[in-house]
Amino acid sequence: MSVLVNRDTRVLVQGLGKTGRFHTDNAIAYGTNMVGAVHPSRFGETESFSGDTDHSGVQGRPDRYTAELPIFRSVAEAADATGANACVVYVPPPFAADAIMEAGEAGIPLIICITEGIPVADMVIAKRYLADRDVRLVGPNCPGVITPQQCKIGIMPGYIHTPGKIGVVSRSGTLTYEAVHQLTLNGLGQTTAIGIGGDPVNGTNFVDCLALFNDDPETEGVIMIGEIGGTAEEEAAEWIEANMTKPMAGFIAGTSAPPGKRMGHAGAIISGGKGTAEAKIEALEAAGVVVAPTPTDMGTAMFEAMRASAS
Repeated sequence: MSVLVNRDTRVLVQGLGKTGRFHTDNAIAYGTNMVGAVHPSRFGETESFSGDTDHSGVQGRPDRYTAELPIFRSVAEAADATGANACVVYVPPPFAADAIMEAGEAGIPLIICITEGIPVADMVIAKRYLADRDVRLVGPNCPGVITPQQCKIGIMPGYIHTPGKIGVVSRSGTLTYEAVHQLTLNGLGQTTAIGIGGDPVNGTNFVDCLALFNDDPETEGVIMIGEIGGTAEEEAAEWIEANMTKPMAGFIAGTSAPPGKRMGHAGAIISGGKGTAEAKIEALEAAGVVVAPTPTDMGTAMFEAMRASAS
């Protein structure tokens, strides 16, 4: 089982510049079912991809891959022609919110926005626009979503992932990779890894992902990686205490950050005495989450949580 994406996910790409093309090529090499691209000034063309297959991805494919992606004028046209049920956005920041809303208007069920630096005011409008539509936004400013050996959408390195039984959800891209790598090395693996992004206004939050993992029969435990700023982790802790039935480990980045100092993500800032690492750790531990003291302890914390749950 998996959440959000699987081998049947049909993916469009919005933004086929240098970055978008690079990561689309990697997704195809992994075995992701990329079905088309949207680029208003290039509609009617095709984009060619070829290279060595990523053998950490979907199994049973030849050593080389080739693909021809048709380019469409709009997301609506692309969705009608390809049956796409997901899209990934690499559109530059000034235009990315419009791209998100275009995908939402076309009814794409899953929109994953990788773009960093989208103005907060633009995202407020985009989030409000999507609120009345039956679509899910992951991101922006996120590494994407991957179900190992089935589907990779975004910038996550495929080779560190392996199928397994732990769900991963994180605000931090780099720490997502660290947690995944540790789960691969210790044999637990992953069902799905979700990077929700660290911007102050985003789509899918911790609680959304935890509910998905809690309902997934093959996810036996969850690692949640948070950081300073905002109250998302405290809200997640309340939900965990009331609803979570599976063992959980966690990590909070930014324990040494001074108040008022933005650290990394736009959302990672302590203000008004709220959003401190200490408060988040305390809330998670009170909810029964085993919180790792350092990033290198995340895999160990997951083992500890599973042992405690089994005893």
